[in-house]
Amino acid sequence: MPLSLTDEPLSSSVLLAPLAGVTDLPFRNLVSRFGAGLVVSEMIASQEMVEAKPAMRDKAELGFGAAATAVQLAGCEAHWMAEAARIAEANGARIIDINMGCPAKKVTRARGSGAAGSALMRDPDHALRLIEAVVTAVSVPVTLKMRLGWDDALRNAPDIARRAEAVGIRMVTIHGRTRCQFYKGSADWSAIAAVKEVVRIPVIANGDITDSASARRALALSGADGVMIGRGAQGRPWALAEVAHRLYGVAAPDVPEGAVLVDMIGAHYEAMLGFYGTTVGVRVARKHLGWYLEASDPGVRRRVLTAAQPAEVLHLLPDAVCSQSTLAA
Repeated sequence: MPLSLTDEPLSSSVLLAPLAGVTDLPFRNLVSRFGAGLVVSEMIASQEMVEAKPAMRDKAELGFGAAATAVQLAGCEAHWMAEAARIAEANGARIIDINMGCPAKKVTRARGSGAAGSALMRDPDHALRLIEAVVTAVSVPVTLKMRLGWDDALRNAPDIARRAEAVGIRMVTIHGRTRCQFYKGSADWSAIAAVKEVVRIPVIANGDITDSASARRALALSGADGVMIGRGAQGRPWALAEVAHRLYGVAAPDVPEGAVLVDMIGAHYEAMLGFYGTTVGVRVARKHLGWYLEASDPGVRRRVLTAAQPAEVLHLLPDAVCSQSTLAA
C-alpha cells in the first residue's frame, strides 16, 4: 500500500534523502521528474529562516506548494523551530521534516540546548519539546529523520520514535548508524527493526541504499515501509525511479543515454546557473558534472570540470558523454 502523508498518496515508497549542497532545487526537480515518492529539501536552519536570510529561503523553495516535497528544518530552540514551520506552511509547504540525524560537528558541537541535528538524541526530553512545538504550530504533516542514537551506548531511536509518534509525528526515517559512526562502516538495517516494532506510523530505512538489491535487503532486515536514497542518486537522478520500478512495479524510467543524456546534463547545468547565478552556479555545478562524467575519458572530464565559461562546458559535454560510452563498451 502506498504511503500517505497528505491527501495525495505518495507515488512510491522510495524517497530522496536531504543532502547538504546536493539536493538543491534544480536537483530535486530533476529527481521528481524521473519519479520519486518524496523529495526532501536541504537542511534549513530554523532561526536563519525566520530571520529571512535569502539562502535559507532558496533551499526551501521547492517545498512550497509541492505535494511530494518535505521542507526539512533544523534547530535547537522550540520557538525558532515552530516559527520556521509556520513560515514554511504559510508559503505552501505540504510536509515539514525535523532533522535529528545530521552528524556534522558544526551542527552538533554546541553543548546543552544549543546542540542540533543528531545531538538532540542525547537529550530526548529537549528533543520532544522541539518536536511537539513544530507539530502544534502547523496543520500539515510533520515527519522526523534521525539516527540509531548518539553512540553504541545510547541507541535510543526506538524510545524517541515511540514518544514522537505520541505527540503527532506522522513518519520516521532512520539512518542505520549512530552519530559517532558518521558514515564509517556499514549501515545496520537490522537495528531499524527495533523502531518498527514500537510504532504504528511508517518507518523508512536509510543509509547505504544505492540500488534495488540493497533496497530489498534493507527492507527485509528492517521491516521498514520504504527506503530513502541519498548518495546513490548522485549522478543518477533516475536511480529512485529504477528502484521503485523493481521493488514496487511502477513504470520504469527512461534512463537517458547518448544525446538524450547530454541534453539532460546540459539542462541541469543551466538550471543551476539560473538558480544560483552564473558565478556561484559554475562552482556548484562542478560536483554534479563530476558525478555524471565519472566514467568519461579523464582528460575530457578534466576539461569540463575546469572550464570557467558555461558555453565551454556545454560545448564539451557531447565529447565527454561519448567518451564515457566508448570506455564502457
